[in-house]
Amino acid sequence: MRVLGMISGTSHDGIDVAVVDFELVGSVLEGRLAHSASTPYPAELRARLIAALPPAPATLAEVCVLDTLIGQSFAGAAAAAIDASGPVDLVVSHGQTVYHWVEGAHALGTLQIGQPAWIAERTGAPVLSDVRIRDITAGGHGAPLVSVLDGLLLGGYEGGAGALNLGGISNMTVVRGDTLYAYDIGPANALIDAVVTSRGLHPRGFDEDGRIAASGRVSEPLLEVLLDEPYYRLAAPKSTGKELFHLAYVDAALARAGLRVANPGPVAGGTAAAAVSIGDADLVATLTELTVRTVAHDVRAAGVGTLVVSGGGCRNPVVMDGLRAALPGVTVSPSDDFGAPSDDKEAIAFALIGWLTAHGLPGTAPGGTGAAGARILGTLTPGAGPLVLPEPVAAPPRALRLA
Repeated sequence: MRVLGMISGTSHDGIDVAVVDFELVGSVLEGRLAHSASTPYPAELRARLIAALPPAPATLAEVCVLDTLIGQSFAGAAAAAIDASGPVDLVVSHGQTVYHWVEGAHALGTLQIGQPAWIAERTGAPVLSDVRIRDITAGGHGAPLVSVLDGLLLGGYEGGAGALNLGGISNMTVVRGDTLYAYDIGPANALIDAVVTSRGLHPRGFDEDGRIAASGRVSEPLLEVLLDEPYYRLAAPKSTGKELFHLAYVDAALARAGLRVANPGPVAGGTAAAAVSIGDADLVATLTELTVRTVAHDVRAAGVGTLVVSGGGCRNPVVMDGLRAALPGVTVSPSDDFGAPSDDKEAIAFALIGWLTAHGLPGTAPGGTGAAGARILGTLTPGAGPLVLPEPVAAPPRALRLA
């Protein structure tokens, strides 16, 4: 079965796609990555999306418009992938998360937009979407759903392993044989990207290759304030997002630390404005160190000897070097070494969820989300013809092998 997985994560910078050919061989599911790509959002759409995200207010009219525009962008990315790799049996669209409702350490709801009917109409393929909410209705957090892939991929790893994703939010799955738990650690790129975008520090809105952070120095007073966030002290399973970690959060932390960001400009007499406490590079360096400190703390607590890293943050040498320095004795490797290219892993995970749903199998690991039990995920939108699903599989695969 050929499945196209699609996602735009919490960095909301574009759409990652992965076309995977799956075949069940005994108890092992074999997956061959046939195609992968990343399609940036048009600049005006990304700006409009950012402007509508919490804590900013947004009208239902704007949500409707964004639902359509993002759906059309996903449809274009799906059509391009199919043109490049051939027809698919199923498209799985995560869409774009715009709100994840968490109160009292419990997820109560979640909203992903990007109308799947646009994808079905453009490609003629059936579309599985809205994949998180069923887990939430079963008492889970609806995240991190990638833990179902991690469990199958790393379950046989001797001594256990941690699978770390560094997107807008950092999340980790800890796997030891049949035992698995997972949760969101905190911000990975979310706060860094918010500062880089708001300050115009890079045209693509992120710290490419960690160059800004590498040129700055960590502010320990600010870092101390940031590390005092109550979320870090909550027990897993737990989930978070940009509802908590956004630009105003950084501004509030700066105020509590008694700092303000440098904003030099002309003053009376033409002299430079007075020096201020923290510059842009130092701020980015501090936020980058926040990612390193929070992740390293939880990896040490998990007691794993291997950490498999994916997501955009694994391309940041300041983050990766920081993790290796903070975790002596832990092997820190990109997920590429395990058959899942780091830039494509989440799209592959959603393709896997599609294969599981199509075969009548749960797409969640309850230990990863905190749900009362595993659930079959998603809502199906028919394609151009009759909706035809494969024969159900009696038992889930015991392992996943990617090539």
